[in-house]
Amino acid sequence: MKTLVCFGDSNTWGADPVEKGRFDRDTRWTGRLQRLLGDEYYIIEEGLNGRTTVFDDPLEEGRCGKDYLYPCLQTHKPIDLVILMLGTNDLKKRFSVSAEEIVKGVEFLIKKILVSEAGRDEEAPEILLLAPAVIKEIAEFETIFSGGREKSKEFSLRYKELAEQYGCHYLDTNTIMSVSDADGIHYEKEAHKALAEVLYTEIINTLM
Repeated sequence: MKTLVCFGDSNTWGADPVEKGRFDRDTRWTGRLQRLLGDEYYIIEEGLNGRTTVFDDPLEEGRCGKDYLYPCLQTHKPIDLVILMLGTNDLKKRFSVSAEEIVKGVEFLIKKILVSEAGRDEEAPEILLLAPAVIKEIAEFETIFSGGREKSKEFSLRYKELAEQYGCHYLDTNTIMSVSDADGIHYEKEAHKALAEVLYTEIINTLM
């Protein structure tokens, strides 16, 4: 059995932008991916609302990705693949960081995975880096993410460059889906479905 850890934020957790709350497992992209891959694969959901790459949130405790990533990997090893999708919450105005600094945060996490010895035979697990979809500054998140849209437009190219630098697999989610018009941050049901289907093809044909 192959083990895949999906390490992300509320869009991995499954936040519902329309009805609020959380999508059920059959709707979330992680759950859909599990069904598509079947019993030979084990999908571990490690999504957390508000999770950042490396920044401590002064208003929400325990959201810093770098603090939890290593124990997470050690908990679930041996791991064949880490699917990493973070950066959206780093766009919050209260962090006041540039797109370049956010990418540095993603780079820190990639390096941590590569030296974790959490893969088979204490090697590094493979990494599939996902560039999050460009956000929209609307609804209840408009003030919180003020100025974030333009920064998020830089993710596609910068994440691709990171993936090439560190030998990671890469997927730009903007090529298959977009954020909801309901809140400008989260993915609706159809986006979760589309992401799961593309990831399934990527995993079966390229990664494993």
